[in-house]
Order: sequence, then C-alpha cells, then structure tokens
Amino acid sequence: MDSEIHQYAGDILEHPRFQQLHSFQHHGPENSVYDHSVAVAVTAYAIARRMRLSGDETASVVRAALLHDFFCYDWRSEHFRRYIHHFSGVRRLMHMHGFVHGYIAAGRAKRVFGLSERECDAIARHMFPLAAMPRTKIAWIITLADKAVASREMTAAIGDYLSLAYRKVFA
Repeated sequence: MDSEIHQYAGDILEHPRFQQLHSFQHHGPENSVYDHSVAVAVTAYAIARRMRLSGDETASVVRAALLHDFFCYDWRSEHFRRYIHHFSGVRRLMHMHGFVHGYIAAGRAKRVFGLSERECDAIARHMFPLAAMPRTKIAWIITLADKAVASREMTAAIGDYLSLAYRKVFA
C-alpha cells in the first residue's frame, strides 16, 4: 500500500518541509506528526479504495490526509502557551490547538503544495466537532481516518504510561 501512497503523493512525502514533521511529537512519546500523518493517509486510502472512489478523488484523499496536520509547530511548547494566554474565556478556548490547527494546516498546505480548495476544506474540517462539519466525501474520509488512527495511537500511549506506572509501583 505504501507504493500507492507514494504514487499519489511522492512529492509531499519527499518534501523537506513535510520531513520536518518527524521532529514534532504527536499522540504519545513514540509517535511523531509524520508517523501519524502517514498512518492517516494509509487508512484514508483503504477507505477510499473500499468506497471505489475515482483516481482523482483517491489522490485528493491521500494528499489531504498526509497534510491534515501540517501545522508545523509544537503545540506543547512554551511559545504556544504564551500565545494562548493572550486570550481569555471562550476566545482562549477557540484558539487552542484542537480548534485551530486544521485551518492552519490547510493554509500551509495550500501555500507549500498548491492543494485544491476541496482538499484544503477537508483538512480544515478534519477536527469535527471542534471544527465545522465536513461537507464532502473526502472530508468525511479524512475525519474518520484521523479519529481511528488517533484513537489507536492514544490507546497505545496510555497503555505505555500505565505499564510504566505499574512497573514503578510493583517492581
């Protein structure tokens, strides 16, 4: 399946800006934004194939899935915390990473890779219900693939933390 992903999005996978995603931790210490993005693209590709989407639609799914978290910053950093503290109340909530990163990723993806409006819209809406509801098949596929992969990654990370805690207590 990796060769199919590379066929649709080799330019993205090999791009230096996309390679930088290796340096950002995502869902747990063993998972980078790069790893997560590739896993979402593989899952979205499988869904698109099962739904028998056209080649163009499948290419859009893969490209948008790879770039759905192309926000290119560490949202756990002190710099991002200082940014958030400029807001208060509901405005602070609405500027938190979960609410804004889809829109940021869509803008960056459009600037760096020239994605279509449909692909950018799918990226911007992938965080439903924290973002607007997806309107297209492509957006729904990316949203569902992201939720499935993130759930798997978070479950693994929680398991690792619990295992470590158990060993500390009972070792």
